[in-house]
Amino acid sequence: MADKRRIGFFEKYLSLWVALCIGAGIGLGHLFGDSMQMLSRLEVYRVNIPVAILIWAMIYPMMLQIDFGSLKNVGKTPKGLILTVIVNWLIKPFTMAFFAWVFFDKLYTAWINPDEAGAYIAGAILLGAAPCTAMVFVWSYLTNGDPNYTLVQVSVNDLIILVAFVPIVGLLLGITDISIPYETLFASIVIFVVIPLAAGYATNKWLTLRKGKEWFLTHFLPRFKPVSILALLLTLILLFAFQGGNILQNPLIILLIAVPLVIQTYFIFFITWFMGRKLKLSHAICSPAAMIGASNFFELAVAVAISLFGLQSPAALVTVVGVLVEVPVMLSLVALANKWRY
Repeated sequence: MADKRRIGFFEKYLSLWVALCIGAGIGLGHLFGDSMQMLSRLEVYRVNIPVAILIWAMIYPMMLQIDFGSLKNVGKTPKGLILTVIVNWLIKPFTMAFFAWVFFDKLYTAWINPDEAGAYIAGAILLGAAPCTAMVFVWSYLTNGDPNYTLVQVSVNDLIILVAFVPIVGLLLGITDISIPYETLFASIVIFVVIPLAAGYATNKWLTLRKGKEWFLTHFLPRFKPVSILALLLTLILLFAFQGGNILQNPLIILLIAVPLVIQTYFIFFITWFMGRKLKLSHAICSPAAMIGASNFFELAVAVAISLFGLQSPAALVTVVGVLVEVPVMLSLVALANKWRY
């Protein structure tokens, strides 16, 4: 009988913490509006300094887990990895853009004006173009996925992000007629992917050589888990403090944003799952492949949305709502993957 795996306390109730932070952020924005505006103007090259520090604190602990030595195992499960790459980079960004266009530009015209619709679509595109990195380890563990394969997936995706994220985002934003400041987009990738990835890799190698792999995995990494989650929650408080006025004027907007994001998540999961079955992948390979396609690297999406469009933009709000809906939706998919175990 398979062991019943459990998600950690903070991860399990992440949606609750997110909801509480939303409330706290909106309250702070309402009470200290002028102070929040001053904080929002602390920028360097359109990157808000407090938010950048917090997002870096979120991403760096994830990058500590990446082991590019695992790439030598790519040839052991080529079909699973090819499926992951195809879904994440040739299907997912475009279906996200399509669902966002249908809902924000066509179905929501009674609630969202055409100018705002483009910004909401842009936020969804940023989510769709950033496949999951860290949380996929959790989803893979909960479905008894192959941990080595999951590590290969994440390592390959991080390398692809470096070269594919900017062109795909640029292409899809161009289709929506949104002006793209490419220098800001490139700067965001350097700040929020290249630097923490290099720092995480160097830290991993240095500490592994000094203390050993077991010490690194069992003592050092667990200490950073609360740091990443705390940075995420503080970022959400800041974002919703800056967005509070817009949300109080239109509280329905959170629900409207959530609908296409949830549909996209289930759609990508089912596509990947049934393609994996067609390819005769084992459950331990098919499950994490479907999970990494369905979930998002929302930390990167939030950071780039803020850099490109500003803290108070609809695009930034979409990426934050992505955080809110991801955990409960992904837990439902974990339950489904376990129910369909083969």
